[in-house]
Amino acid sequence: MFSILIPTYKNFEYLKICIKSLKKNSTYNNQIIVHINTEDPETERFLSDYKITYTKSVYNYGMPKSLNTASKFANQKYIVISHDDFYYCPNWDEYLMNAIREGNSEFFLYTGLMIGPKQPLECNYGETYKNFNETSLIKNYNTFPHYDFTGSTKHPAVLKKELWDRVGGWSEEFYPTGGDDTDFLVKLWNIGVRDFKGVHKSRVYHFGSITTRKKIDSKNNYLGSKANIIFLKKWGFTIHFFEKFYLRSGYSKKGIIMNKYNGYTKKPKKNIYFLLCLFFCKIKLLIAYVK
Repeated sequence: MFSILIPTYKNFEYLKICIKSLKKNSTYNNQIIVHINTEDPETERFLSDYKITYTKSVYNYGMPKSLNTASKFANQKYIVISHDDFYYCPNWDEYLMNAIREGNSEFFLYTGLMIGPKQPLECNYGETYKNFNETSLIKNYNTFPHYDFTGSTKHPAVLKKELWDRVGGWSEEFYPTGGDDTDFLVKLWNIGVRDFKGVHKSRVYHFGSITTRKKIDSKNNYLGSKANIIFLKKWGFTIHFFEKFYLRSGYSKKGIIMNKYNGYTKKPKKNIYFLLCLFFCKIKLLIAYVK
C-alpha cells in the first residue's frame, strides 16, 4: 500500500519506538525503508531482525538526500514521508487511504496530524523515550477533538510515487534540512497539485523535532538564515509567503498551521495585500544578493 521513507541519524531509541508502532498499529502491510545516516551496527541489527529494508551512508546525508536515497527502493503506489521520532497511532494508514479514496484525485498531498508536546494538537505522554507512556496515549489519542485542515506542511505526508518521481523528490541543496519540505510543496504546486489536506483522524505522536534537534549549525536550519535564503533565491518569495497565499495555511497564536479544510486551494488573488507582501519578498531577495 505505502512505501514509508524514514531517515535516521543517531536516534536509535526513537527509531525503535517508530518501527514498533508501525508494525503494531498499521492496518496495511506497508513497506518500510530506513536510511541510516552514519555507521550504526545497532540500528542495522535491529532493522535486520525486523526484516526492514534500509540504506546507509558513512556520513549524515541530511533529510533531502536521505529521502531520495530511500525512495529508490520504494515499490508501492504511494510514498509516505516520515520522521524517525514518530509514534504511529492505530489505523493511521487506513485514515489516510480513506481520504485518498474520498478525494478521487491524482494530484494531492495529504498529511496526518501531529500530536504531542508543542505540536499542532498539544498533549503530553512523554517528551523523551524514557518517560513515554504508550498505554495512556493509546487510551486517549483519539479523544482530542479536531478537524481536517488545509495547507499542511507537516508529516507524515503521503502522495503518489508518480508525483514524487515527476518532481525529482526532495531538493538536496537544502542540506541538512530546513525549507526542504515547503520547497517540495512548491514543486508539487507547479505541476498542478492543489489538494493539500491534513487528515485529523490519522495521528502520530511526535516527541518534538528530535530528528532535527541534533548538533547542527543554527545557520543551516529552518530558523536560521541559510535555508530561507536558498528558498528565496530559488523561488523569488519566502517560505511564509508561499504557505500563506498559496497553501492558505492558517496560523494560531502559537504559530501552528491549522486552517480548516474547505477543498482544493486556488491560485491567490493578486490584490494590493498580495502585491505588497510580494514586494517585500523582492526587497529581501535584493538584500540577499547584495550580502
